[in-house]
Amino acid sequence: MHGGATDSRDWLETMRPLSGSHTFFAPDLVGYGLSDKTKDGYRLSDFVEFTMRFADELDLSCPVLVGHSLGGRVCLEIALRRPERVHKLVLINNAGFSKLGRLGSFIGFVAWKVRTIVGRPQPSPKFLKEDGAYADWVCLEELPGLRVPTLIVWSRRDLYYPLAGAIRAADLIPKARLEVLPCQGHAPHRQKRGCFNKLLLDFLNHDQDSEV
Repeated sequence: MHGGATDSRDWLETMRPLSGSHTFFAPDLVGYGLSDKTKDGYRLSDFVEFTMRFADELDLSCPVLVGHSLGGRVCLEIALRRPERVHKLVLINNAGFSKLGRLGSFIGFVAWKVRTIVGRPQPSPKFLKEDGAYADWVCLEELPGLRVPTLIVWSRRDLYYPLAGAIRAADLIPKARLEVLPCQGHAPHRQKRGCFNKLLLDFLNHDQDSEV
């Protein structure tokens, strides 16, 4: 599942080299890419419902869920609410482990303002809470109850979601392992593609669900 400023194409250079041993599906989340769109915005539950329908249509009863940022938060929500539907979980610079950093918020606001002024379309829809307000979707208090084997991958320095949140999450999730890649930015799966692909492949091939 892609992040909040990209679409399904974000995963092509991971799916291609690993497709010899595994089958991958990368949808455009609702509101992104070629999926349906609404101007009203989307709640976390909308993204979750879309993902569950997508899995049902393809008869994916218990897949490994891999998500970046927003997509990771969607995967995490499914694992928290429907753990029987998730075999393993891979979370990359995930939303939900901390609030958005101040500098990251500022950069996002400036980028949004510039696009508005020049008339360019925004890369993401509005994100809403269930009551209609903007969301941060932090869920640290629920993480100790997550029993799905989880790989957390993070950049050494991320202006949007700091590494400290990932460290805290890895301590709270019983079956979690944290891997920090030596890069800056919000997308280590792109910046260190080879390293990430190897981590993912090793995690997918690890057969013992009780260990990560």
